[in-house]
Amino acid sequence: MRVDDFDFELPPGRIALRPARPRESARLLVVDDGLSDHVVDELPGLLRPGDLMVVNDTAVIPAQLAGLRGTTEVAVTLHKQLGPGRWQGFAQPARRLHPGDTITFADDFSAAVRRRDGGQVDLDFDCDAAAFADRLARHGTMPLPPYIRRRRAADAADRTDYQTVFAAREGAVAAPTAGLHFTPELLARLEAGGIERVTVTLHVGPGTFLPVTVVDTQAHRMLPEYGMIDAAAAERLNRARAEGRRIVAIGSTSLRLIESAADAAGTVRPFAGETALFITPGHRFKVADLMFTNFHLPRSTLFMLVAAFAGLERMHHAYAHAITQGYRFYSYGDACLLRRGG
Repeated sequence: MRVDDFDFELPPGRIALRPARPRESARLLVVDDGLSDHVVDELPGLLRPGDLMVVNDTAVIPAQLAGLRGTTEVAVTLHKQLGPGRWQGFAQPARRLHPGDTITFADDFSAAVRRRDGGQVDLDFDCDAAAFADRLARHGTMPLPPYIRRRRAADAADRTDYQTVFAAREGAVAAPTAGLHFTPELLARLEAGGIERVTVTLHVGPGTFLPVTVVDTQAHRMLPEYGMIDAAAAERLNRARAEGRRIVAIGSTSLRLIESAADAAGTVRPFAGETALFITPGHRFKVADLMFTNFHLPRSTLFMLVAAFAGLERMHHAYAHAITQGYRFYSYGDACLLRRGG
């Protein structure tokens, strides 16, 4: 399909720069046979007893670093650990870096650098794993998406705002943003309503930030991300499906991971490895019945995914409604609950 098919006009004022407070006060658009306006706090009444939510427990690391190569300022976003003290990342300006250069981030924190293609670099840090974690926590900042960073700098509030209540396993460089709407109080009400929860892990990578630059979706390639589904989680998903209960994917990351782990019959297998699954209209979904997700960028792989799940025409209609009604978009914005189409 043409990437232009996934374009739409979004007024800049619809981009959320801070999350709703409290988190569950965010608005929620339900998209099924029609459209209905709600708030996230109403989710327990919109789901059914026996529904199984799939949540992502990845935790965002403070992956953005500002340093110097000599007198040149260099911005680095880490995105993949290569080994103890070794990371792959994006650097700006990468073209000014040469083999053997050192980037200094602080008096006690520096890395030797080697350039890759596409603005990427390998970094060998001058400390062991424990010291690296401590120094990253002190000197790194949360990797807010570009559409927020262009309007304001990351600050102390983002350390908690850009982390979900499910966060347990460090490794993401972007938040699984659908999870940002949940609080312990909302989870308790969901549990009281008989709505179950299973946890998987997908460490969100930089591909979530990268624009689609090709004309046709078939030419786009996703960057791989590491995910894990243990045997107990796979068994719970398969049992729910066998019992005719609905699977509710909380976010695109959970959806992509369970789709990556499912065989042709829809049986979810234990999974530990990388996935580069790119979902566009025409994909046959094997596991999820519903999807809870944020409002995504035009021409993005995420909007392509929700169009595949709920239907392109339906999602254009839903997004037009959301824009007209003042919904807030993107990572800190509002949410929608989608029923799988056709």
